[in-house]
Amino acid sequence: MKLPIIIVNFKAYTEGTGREAEHLAQICEKVAHETGKSIAIAVEEVDIHRISSLVDIPVLSEHFDPIGPGAHTGQNLPQALKDNGAYGTLLNHSEDRFRIDLLKESIELARDVGMKTVVCANDVEVAEAIATFEPDMIAIEPPELIGGDISVSTARPEVITNAVEKVRSVADIPVLCGAGIKTGADVKKALKLGAKGVLVASGVVRAGNPEKVLRELADAL
Repeated sequence: MKLPIIIVNFKAYTEGTGREAEHLAQICEKVAHETGKSIAIAVEEVDIHRISSLVDIPVLSEHFDPIGPGAHTGQNLPQALKDNGAYGTLLNHSEDRFRIDLLKESIELARDVGMKTVVCANDVEVAEAIATFEPDMIAIEPPELIGGDISVSTARPEVITNAVEKVRSVADIPVLCGAGIKTGADVKKALKLGAKGVLVASGVVRAGNPEKVLRELADAL
């Protein structure tokens, strides 16, 4: 995944599931191709195969379970996600947090099966701790701003600069930011503060015109 980057998290929104997910993925691909900017998407596990077969931008899983083959009913086997087209995975989103020991294990397992990891952190201290596990990217997202109308780059710019500084003191890992990112101005502020990209969700997925919004974000990269 090239930097700077926009990662669109489809979550479990109606607008980002099933046939709607196919349409939204094609919009993301179109904007990526026409702007020349780096855009990836994170989709529900059940949609990975058909979405990854439909578009050529990176498709991430929204989650996986740190398991190997065996008796694990109802869990998502990382190798199976990889085999079905997952380029990588989100981990530790505020809506799906991991215990720290399982997070370390998950990052190592993803590396073993050839999946990239974008690991979320809810604060600077967690971001610094995660950096010791050497994921591919870390996304700082204050949970109180997720899904809101004010972006992290506006409401709490110090979170981005501090996360970049602390992570860099541990390892050379790109830091993204998310929570409330909805406009090109939000993206420009984030990059100026040291972020290498943004993680977005409702601002694009639930927009009346997702293509228009995503194009504005991409033009700001």
